[in-house]
Amino acid sequence: MLNRRYLRIKAFQSLYAYWQSDNASAARIEKELFTSIERTYDLYLSLLLVFGELRHIAELTFEERKKKRLPTAEDLDPSRRFVDNPIVLNIAQSERLRLEAEKRKISWVGNHELFTALYREVQNNEAYQAYIKEEAQGFKRDQNFVIEFFSEMIANNEALQEVFETRSIAWMEDLDLAASLVKRTLEQMRATDTADVFMNEIARDPKEDHDFVSLLFRKTIEHSDEHEKAISEKSSNWESDRIALSDMILMQMALTEVRIFDQIPVKVTMNEYIEIAKAYSTPKSKNFINGVLDKLFIEMRSDGRIRKVGRGLLES
Repeated sequence: MLNRRYLRIKAFQSLYAYWQSDNASAARIEKELFTSIERTYDLYLSLLLVFGELRHIAELTFEERKKKRLPTAEDLDPSRRFVDNPIVLNIAQSERLRLEAEKRKISWVGNHELFTALYREVQNNEAYQAYIKEEAQGFKRDQNFVIEFFSEMIANNEALQEVFETRSIAWMEDLDLAASLVKRTLEQMRATDTADVFMNEIARDPKEDHDFVSLLFRKTIEHSDEHEKAISEKSSNWESDRIALSDMILMQMALTEVRIFDQIPVKVTMNEYIEIAKAYSTPKSKNFINGVLDKLFIEMRSDGRIRKVGRGLLES
């Protein structure tokens, strides 16, 4: 299963498109929603594969330097801090990643020159140079370097972005989300993880993802009139047409989620939509959404519209 916040964001974007269009077809937009999820997942895998490609180029470079007619001491004994970084090594050696990429026909075959050029850029990067020259400082330092390295040298690399652009006209829409998924994967790795333990993120059930996002998308539309009225009643001094569309959609999604998904705790739902509001709505949205939803959740608990079971009963 993909990260639920990512799926909520995808549903939010599709609902926004639906309510912004005069002649929107919910079925068509839902189909585009599924396509977008798969496209972003492919981008996620493609970005992870970059680590293995760069590591391979680095190893080839080491061998070439050793074959020089007059190799230097550094040529004969290069720093292996990058290629032996535990996170880089785990990604490069992950059998699960390899199989998933093969299944979805994702690879960087035919892009040797791209990664040769990228590795040259990497070698000239000050942060990279500092990292490979310093003494080992433990897993946390290795992890922080890889996260910074990914953010600066991979996710923002123009040559890679051009490749993604040729693959899909909607690449830019999904690349930021795919990069955030990669960053989350890197942040969650632990020193004791093996290559495939830490790659659990890529193991997913597309049906489970689609069922969640489809139900959230459809039910938000189905309950929209009821929820818009409820939101308006709890929004002091605000008419519904004066509430930002992004805020209205996020609140309607939250109200739908607490009613439909009985195993998701109310606090989880509240926190998730507040976090999404920080990224996708106005600066004041967080407090506004929190205040309105808090009132409505109390009311919905008391009248029985919110009923939780199992994990959903947990409020912490």
